[in-house]
Amino acid sequence: MSETQNETTKETTVDEAQVVTYLRTHPEFFVKHAELLSELSIPHDSDRAISLVEKQVHVFREQRDLLKRELAELIDIARQNDRFFEKSKRLLMHLLEAQSLDEALIMLDESIRNDFSVPFCSIVLLGDKKDYPASNVNLLSVAAARASLGTLLESSRAVCGRFKPEQLRCLFPSHAEKVKSAAVIPLGGDEHLGMLSLGSDDEHYFDSSMGSLFLSYISDTLSRILPPLLARERCQGGAEAIARLLE
Repeated sequence: MSETQNETTKETTVDEAQVVTYLRTHPEFFVKHAELLSELSIPHDSDRAISLVEKQVHVFREQRDLLKRELAELIDIARQNDRFFEKSKRLLMHLLEAQSLDEALIMLDESIRNDFSVPFCSIVLLGDKKDYPASNVNLLSVAAARASLGTLLESSRAVCGRFKPEQLRCLFPSHAEKVKSAAVIPLGGDEHLGMLSLGSDDEHYFDSSMGSLFLSYISDTLSRILPPLLARERCQGGAEAIARLLE
């Protein structure tokens, strides 16, 4: 390209930039010169030139359609949240009615599978069998948990994704081979009681980008309900031990 052509291109670019700047700083320009709106033509996808007014209408319609889609998505999310809330409230009410640790675990398992359509649910508590002799809960010593779960045991929030086979065997003692992805939620807050694990046979169902608000809600609920039930189990276990000694 010759020097003259380069200068012409540069001047044209500068002139266009000046026009853009002027129109942006003088938005009333086309109000004063409305006749230009019908005279200007803009290439369209259909290879037909359209006026600036038609182009504006087209842009407004596209923006309207985009907003309608975004509104529909927000409404759908709101409806999903309403359904989650109702299911969560029903689960909470059932857990509050539980009279024993085993009863609470059964209610939790049924709700997760039937209401939330998650096929596998497991709670693993940190402790020894002598602490909860009357319960069928899965128990694991702290040392064994650290050996199998590693840093997962130290997490203070829900962790979602795919886990190693040895971790799944620890978290889902009865269904480890069937679980392809899972959400692991710590229980107890400052007092680490154990973990609630939800599992799916779909490896993409739980992933690392998944929101954890609902999972945290379940964790907070269980963290408040479990301690009195666990204390009741310990007392029952102690009473049974004393009874055996007196026989």
